[in-house]
Amino acid sequence: MKQQHCILESTITCPKCGNRKTEPMPTDACQWFYECESRHALLMPLPGDCCVFCSYDDIPCPPIQQNHACCTKP
Repeated sequence: MKQQHCILESTITCPKCGNRKTEPMPTDACQWFYECESRHALLMPLPGDCCVFCSYDDIPCPPIQQNHACCTKP
C-alpha cells in the first residue's frame, strides 16, 4: 500500500486579529492550545475539530490528512 504524503508545516491564523505564523504540526499528538503571538490570546479547537491546526490552519493536522482518526479532546 502506498503511503500518502503528509504536510508537516502549516500557517495558523488568529481569527480575531488575522496574525499568521507558519508552525510545525505534531505527528504524534493533537495540539489543543495555541497562543497568538500578536494578541497573546489562547486559541482552542472549534467544536467538532480535533485540534487548533484543523480549526485555524490552512492545512489540517497530519492524521486527518492521512484519513486517520485524530486524538480526542481530554
